[in-house]
Amino acid sequence: MRAGSLSQDAFLGGRLQIWQPFEGYRAGTDPVFLAASVRAEAGQSVLELGCGVGVASLCLGRRVPGLGLTGVELQPEYAALARRNAAENNLTLEVVEADVTDLPLSVRQRSFDHVIANPPYFETKRLTPPKDKGRQISHVAGPGCIANWVEIGVKRLSPKGVISVVHLAESLTDVLAVLSPKCGEIEIYPIVSRDNRPASRVIVTARKGSRTPLVLHPPFVVHRHPTHIDDAEDYSERAIAMLRCGHAL
Repeated sequence: MRAGSLSQDAFLGGRLQIWQPFEGYRAGTDPVFLAASVRAEAGQSVLELGCGVGVASLCLGRRVPGLGLTGVELQPEYAALARRNAAENNLTLEVVEADVTDLPLSVRQRSFDHVIANPPYFETKRLTPPKDKGRQISHVAGPGCIANWVEIGVKRLSPKGVISVVHLAESLTDVLAVLSPKCGEIEIYPIVSRDNRPASRVIVTARKGSRTPLVLHPPFVVHRHPTHIDDAEDYSERAIAMLRCGHAL
């Protein structure tokens, strides 16, 4: 469905209808997988750092009713779409317009049971920034971005709260360097595009104040065929369960 410069796209097999820009940052599978990794329970609070148009928070809210959802988003047009998406999907999402690295007092004075984040993947020195401003802000950040986001997320956790982050596999050492001194019960889920390929991304979860040993899970394979097959459903059964049915990771 097209309306001006926006499209309305189905997530979770149509259980969510999400407005997002045709150009700029467009949510794909990562926020859905991120939401699937969160073991939240009704009545708990969730903060998403960099919520974009709200996909991760709303996927989580659709799977687990009764959550207190808050998102922080820098770009006003994306924040407005996140509010619209929440309202049109009959979900409640508080959206705060702010820089993640400069949170307002209204957020800094609160703690949350869960913090989730899909930080920008690339540093400015590693690629030519995209021409679209929205895509540039969502995908490209300065040095140390992932470590900063993780540290900020841990600070906003309640005691024994859980942080969940999806990022590039090559950033795993940076994520663990921040988490290890302050968190335990660290779980790593490697995301593999196809069988027998290296992990391209990872989901990392950790509990604040815990000392439980780290767990490295078997790879999660997104596509079932060795190579892409045109005009055919290519997702693995496990990916379909999360992407279409809203199941947990």
